[in-house]
Amino acid sequence: MMGQDTHPPEEGESGAPERVSGDEPLLAARVHRPSDLMRLLAGLLAIALVIAIAAFAHATTSGLEEDINKGAVGAPDVFVKIAGLVSSIAVLLVPVAFAIERLIKRDGLRIADGVLAAVLAHGVTLAVDLWVAQAAPGTIQDALTQPQSGGGLTDPVHNYLAPVIAYMTAVGMARRPRWRVSLWAVLLLDAFTMLVAGYTTALSIILTVLIGWTVAYGTLYAVGSPNVRPTGQTLLAGLRRVGFRPVTALRAEGVPDASDIGDRGRRYIVTLEEGAPLDVTVVDREQQAHGFFYRMWRRITLRTITTRRSIVSLRQALEQEALLAYAAIAAGANAPKLIATSELGPDAVMLVYEHIGGRSLDSLDDKEITDELVRGAWRQVRALQSRRIAHRRLAGDAILVDRSGRVFLTDLRGGEIAAGDLILRMDIAQLLTTLGLRVGAERAVAAAVEILGPDSVADCLPLLQPIALSRSTRATLRRLARERSQREREAVLAASEAAKHERELAKAEAAADRTADTTVVRSETKAEKKAERKAEKKALDTALDEARDEDLLAQIRQQVLLIRPQAPVEPVRLERIKPRTLISMIAGAVAAYFLLSQIASTPLSTVSEADWRWVAAAVLFSAVSYLAAAMSLLGFVPERVGFWRTVVAQVAGSFVKIVAPAAVGGVALNTRFLQRSGVRPGLAVASVGASQLFGLGAHILLLLLFGYLTGTEKTQSFSPSRTVIAGLLTVAVIVLVVTAIPFMRKFVSTRLRSLFAGVVPRMLDVLQRPMKLLTGISGMLLLTGAFVFCLDASIRAFGHGNYTVSYASVAVVFLAGNALGSAAPTPGGVGAVEGALIAGLLAVGLPIEVATPAVLLYRLLTLWLPVLPGWICFNWLTKRGAL
Repeated sequence: MMGQDTHPPEEGESGAPERVSGDEPLLAARVHRPSDLMRLLAGLLAIALVIAIAAFAHATTSGLEEDINKGAVGAPDVFVKIAGLVSSIAVLLVPVAFAIERLIKRDGLRIADGVLAAVLAHGVTLAVDLWVAQAAPGTIQDALTQPQSGGGLTDPVHNYLAPVIAYMTAVGMARRPRWRVSLWAVLLLDAFTMLVAGYTTALSIILTVLIGWTVAYGTLYAVGSPNVRPTGQTLLAGLRRVGFRPVTALRAEGVPDASDIGDRGRRYIVTLEEGAPLDVTVVDREQQAHGFFYRMWRRITLRTITTRRSIVSLRQALEQEALLAYAAIAAGANAPKLIATSELGPDAVMLVYEHIGGRSLDSLDDKEITDELVRGAWRQVRALQSRRIAHRRLAGDAILVDRSGRVFLTDLRGGEIAAGDLILRMDIAQLLTTLGLRVGAERAVAAAVEILGPDSVADCLPLLQPIALSRSTRATLRRLARERSQREREAVLAASEAAKHERELAKAEAAADRTADTTVVRSETKAEKKAERKAEKKALDTALDEARDEDLLAQIRQQVLLIRPQAPVEPVRLERIKPRTLISMIAGAVAAYFLLSQIASTPLSTVSEADWRWVAAAVLFSAVSYLAAAMSLLGFVPERVGFWRTVVAQVAGSFVKIVAPAAVGGVALNTRFLQRSGVRPGLAVASVGASQLFGLGAHILLLLLFGYLTGTEKTQSFSPSRTVIAGLLTVAVIVLVVTAIPFMRKFVSTRLRSLFAGVVPRMLDVLQRPMKLLTGISGMLLLTGAFVFCLDASIRAFGHGNYTVSYASVAVVFLAGNALGSAAPTPGGVGAVEGALIAGLLAVGLPIEVATPAVLLYRLLTLWLPVLPGWICFNWLTKRGAL
């Protein structure tokens, strides 16, 4: 519903005031525009490019300055002085004149934005001037300054010109052609006179303009731009201009949030003095920008054939929706009839449709969705596809059912004319999923086959994948998957507890009936244990089968294959590149650049002079780490799993780490290994989770312990260093912030709850077996010790006794670097681990010529050399069904 508009009502020709009734939410006074953010990022990139040119293209900048100086020799001195005087006065008068004009029109909010941007730009220019004068490389200083006749240098950035540019940009002068021409004429004249007079350089002028422009858009995005979206009164006035006589306009109810629907616009139900009501959709630039970054990401990662243009003008959007509305009706589909369109000022448009009184599919109860209604939806899709029209968004809120039960397709703005086969099949896959979520896979597929035919339905199976569905549908499928996993986990845990309770009762009854024959008792005990394991496994299998429910897409595939067994099911590759791959490529490129620069700075003589005894010791410690990893895993697995085969699996993990991030590959491999070793899937996940959770706790405790020892080892007291205290306080502040902010607290608690739901019962099982727990703890400590000693041996191999670091310091460096490596998106933490370890060793006093080769040797032994043995072990385990 719409609320009372705050603007005064306008009177129609009849003299009756037009009004906006209902409960429309008041529009926000300011909005954060994605376009401002894009301009801010573009400005920062351009500033970085200018500084890079100044730093690395010294010959080019010097040649440009010489050419400007030669050309300025012939300029009349009087003309230069007069032009400089006029431009200096005009560059201040133009902003003042524009401010007066805006204040007369009661637009003081824009003036305030401009003043704030000017102040910030002045501060940025002072900071840049200080940096260039005191800390910048000489090449940058030469490119941005000129020597003055009286000594000293000119300003790298003009501290009066940048604020003027920021001010004029923030107040919106670019939208007023005459003021824009005046501003740029004055700026160009001022820049010309300063260049000719030798007061600045070309790069300095460019940098000044970019700083002012960037600060302006950064200010607008931070504080928000004044909201110019059309109000309800603007809508009523626009309807009068196209010949309607509106009485009231009510905001339509049940419209999804704009973050989900993108550029679908605000909807109103307008009543007229005479005739049926109207459905009016208002689209403005701000709503059109919703989801811009998401659409850009989809355009980058998906193949072009499956994506639409990310940026279209308002007029293009208006024309596209009008064309699709007319084409859909011409094809015989039920769609709202478009009867008028109009602009509502420079930043908004409206589309006027005949009113259809009905409800969306999402708002209907399940019992109201009959088979005839489902077939009606498929008939509309058949009509569209007969003319090769694609809807592109057949979600539940785009399907409207009127009072008579007729189905209408709305929200055609994102559709396509003359669509290709792939896009048409994506529509079928989307509607199958949309209807399947409401009526089930069987009814959705049966209706589709009845209306479209089995071949058309079977052809969409390769497109039946989450990436081809709408954003809201994917979110629903993810929610259902989480609920399904939770049900399975709870069923397995309940069955495990019930089996344990029955086993305890059976043991109590058997203990009362046993005789004194020890041999018989021992044999009966072994048989009982074997029978108990079988019974428990059977109970868990039964509980899991009862709780298991296939996901909707799998159910739809099964229903289609029952009709067309030969239908293709291999998914079509729609992604151009996966997000994880893209992030890994970028991080890998940065890591490669870092490593190559470090290797290039390391002389070959350093490698040849290494102490090979310590190198051999480092190799030994690296090998011991695999035994320790096997112990740390098996300590949290109550079931019997072979030790040496587990060691082989840990070696295979060295290969997996190269093709997946360090925190992901090892977990997946260990879980799969335990499952193939006879451990139930839920219990395997819980065991690996318990191992990871205990390892995290041990990692944090060891980091705090060795950090404390590092801070006290050079003093006689045991008081911790200020760095340790600062680190602990930082952690405490982060914890307080997380617990104080509601959405962050909910995010953390939800994930911890889901983690503990499966891990804590597994930990309780382990606690009942002291030897298992001791094995796990010993493995954790031995694993950390092996890596610390390996890094220490690598340092000693290149330090030759001249450079040594305490074990506590090496442990702190390793633990911090390992934590960063686990969080890094690159395979094996490449780049992040090396950088963290080298920085840590430099911080504890090692020179760069020792720290760099030591870290490279450590990573060679723990990451790169085990790849080939890991690949062999991986294949060996795979052939034997252990993975």
